[in-house]
Amino acid sequence: MRIRKLLHLSGSKYTARQIAAWLWAAWRGNRRQAAVNALLGLLGVVVSLGSVWAVQRAIDMAAGARQGSIYWAVAVMAVLVLCDFGIHIVRVWVKNVLGIKAQNRMQQQLLDRLLRSEWRGKEARHSGDVINRLEFDVNTVVGFLTETLPNTLSTFALFAGAFFYLMRMDVALACITVGILPVFMLISRVYVAQMRKYTRRVRNSDSQVQSILQETVQHRMLIKTLECDGMMVRKLDATQSKLRSHIRRRTVFSVVSQLILNAGFSLGYLVAFLWSALRLYQHAITFGAMTAFLQLVFRIQGPARDLTKLAPAFVGVFTAAERLMELEEMPEEEQGSALVMEAPCGIRLHGVCYRYADGDRMVLDHLSFDFPPGTCTAILGETGAGKTTLVRILLALMRPQAGRAELYDENGVRDISPQTRCNFVYVPQGNTLLSGSIRDNLQLGNPKATDGEMREALRKACADFVFALPRGLDTTTAEAGGGLSEGQAQRIAIARALLRNRSIMLLDEATSALDPDTEKQLLENILSTSGKTVLFITHRPAVMAYCDQTLRIGG
Repeated sequence: MRIRKLLHLSGSKYTARQIAAWLWAAWRGNRRQAAVNALLGLLGVVVSLGSVWAVQRAIDMAAGARQGSIYWAVAVMAVLVLCDFGIHIVRVWVKNVLGIKAQNRMQQQLLDRLLRSEWRGKEARHSGDVINRLEFDVNTVVGFLTETLPNTLSTFALFAGAFFYLMRMDVALACITVGILPVFMLISRVYVAQMRKYTRRVRNSDSQVQSILQETVQHRMLIKTLECDGMMVRKLDATQSKLRSHIRRRTVFSVVSQLILNAGFSLGYLVAFLWSALRLYQHAITFGAMTAFLQLVFRIQGPARDLTKLAPAFVGVFTAAERLMELEEMPEEEQGSALVMEAPCGIRLHGVCYRYADGDRMVLDHLSFDFPPGTCTAILGETGAGKTTLVRILLALMRPQAGRAELYDENGVRDISPQTRCNFVYVPQGNTLLSGSIRDNLQLGNPKATDGEMREALRKACADFVFALPRGLDTTTAEAGGGLSEGQAQRIAIARALLRNRSIMLLDEATSALDPDTEKQLLENILSTSGKTVLFITHRPAVMAYCDQTLRIGG
């Protein structure tokens, strides 16, 4: 039977082969942990079957059915118990230490892949959904690859070992115990079909809940000022209600399924107990042998019970793998070594055109312009005229659909691409600081910057206020620069850009929160640096007065 049909993947956008290939590639980096878990599982099987033998031997000695020292028999049992404890401790250590390392590694790989993908302006998935996948789905995949699969090997080994051990003692009882398993396999197939559907719905609803929580916390001030507190809570409640409904349906189905399976296993155990009791009553076996019978039946049923859990485990990991594969759907942007241009360098646009997929007009329509090296240009335009689109094209976040955008210096010309991004420094609109210290934020511009260089950049950015703070550069800010005013955050962002020290500075309304005197001083400081090509996206007359030329978009 094909895996696709068994796991009911007809509704999936990926084939079972594609998902299995992705899981195989993900498993390559986790083989050491998987091998350690498999070895520990097999050692556990040896100890478990050895315990059956030791208990049978000790009971028979106590009952006089076997010769030997009861003290030595109990000592052997004690050694096996200690071995079992030791194996358990090591498995917990491997799970907690190596497991989190494997999870972190996969999260890093996926985050790196996301950061290297093409940026399309309108993201296909909410950031809360992406974070949900990077946390919970990664955990599901890593747990399956490093624990579930290796444990399956020891489960099969325990099942086979207990079955053959029991066959040596009583062939009929072994066959009766195993004979009921095909029925459970048929039940498991139906179980997989329904659990896959419920699991997908639960994971999607959980992502929606996290998205609402994240967005509400992130925009708490806006929600409070609009007095939409109740509306957001009601929206969360409606989404959580849908999640609870899906979980309730999945739980009911799971409980009923497990009840049926447990009833079958209990019936099998009762049959084994009756069979061995009758054999003991007929003096065909010893009391130790009866105890061994029951322990072996339990060790056959235990693995069989674990094998039935493989069905939901496969459902869960295939669902999680699909959700992570979806994160990798965006094509990677062009990779390669950085192409540094000699300063000063300029920019030329030749008939650049761009239209968004859901738009009905050309945002940029055959735009041509020259930004000569070392000049300062003001880029003007009404809201929606295409200023932001131009910024994205210059930073190689998007490609022109027609025409060319290129950098040039005295040595030649290069088309703008992700490799030429190294020549730009960009200060976006609004507060773009991250949580952490002011030092941490500045080091995003230059990780190797010294305290002296940071102080000079802050001085040029008119951010001298940092020196008066009790902790100076080590002053911590909350998310989005919380604790600083908008103007203070803007100036630290400009200092960060100055530390990056690139040939072309692109500032998008970077002085909008500054008073006129501070803005004037800041502009003079920025433009005093020779060799820089500066582009201001602005509406402010004070900025335009410092510029050599003006580009008006959409006019």
